[in-house]
Amino acid sequence: MKAIVALRSSDMSDFLLILVQEPMEIFDKSKTKTPEKQAVYTLEAMKLVEFNLKQMLVRIVEHLCGEGVGMRWVDAYFPFTHPSWELEVQFEGEWLELLGCGVMEHNILVNGGAEHKIGWAFGIGLERLAMKLFNIPDIRLFWSEDPRFLSQFEENTISEFKSFSKYPPTYKDVAFWVPEDFSPNNLFDVVRGSAGDIVEKVELKDKFTHPKTQQESHCYRITYRSMDKTFTDAEINSIQDKVRKEVQETLQVELR
Repeated sequence: MKAIVALRSSDMSDFLLILVQEPMEIFDKSKTKTPEKQAVYTLEAMKLVEFNLKQMLVRIVEHLCGEGVGMRWVDAYFPFTHPSWELEVQFEGEWLELLGCGVMEHNILVNGGAEHKIGWAFGIGLERLAMKLFNIPDIRLFWSEDPRFLSQFEENTISEFKSFSKYPPTYKDVAFWVPEDFSPNNLFDVVRGSAGDIVEKVELKDKFTHPKTQQESHCYRITYRSMDKTFTDAEINSIQDKVRKEVQETLQVELR
């Protein structure tokens, strides 16, 4: 590899990494796709791109959130990239997804006239970054019109968030046998798509493996909380019934 050039757009919203081929082989003649690489690229080239991508983003996060912030990479899926990752940071004792990234699908570069190059892309959730920088505990506050929240960020003043009282949460569990292609992200999307903004958190609470069939079961706890009212048991039970039905039908799982 003779040169590595990182280009960025004028508004700093995205980066493109360009690799110049010399003398390392970038393109794979065997055309074999694996979880670690696209079919068109060699594993060596992909690993170099992955290293550069992660190194660049870690430095950005350290610049924004401070050196020493806890970080970890998680394998993920994002459209038009392969392989893909999420970068999570530690926030209030838990892991908070901050950004998603991946190596751009080669077809996109071909369509853009850059078929001899490798590119990567990333996107940062601005609300999640603000949560980390200003200690805002709940992402739904960004969609709230509650003056107790909005008044803290008036007149171009940004300061650390001052908490205010909330209505109590309600917890409900959903358990099911896990299929081979199960992804927790798909579950999160279904739950939030079904119940909406009243879902504060979805977290894995328990795993169980059947001793005879070796089939694995997961139990997820859903935290419901409204920003403007206290739910009755009847309201939450109705919502939970809808969520369970959506999970069963959309993910094709067997509920327990």
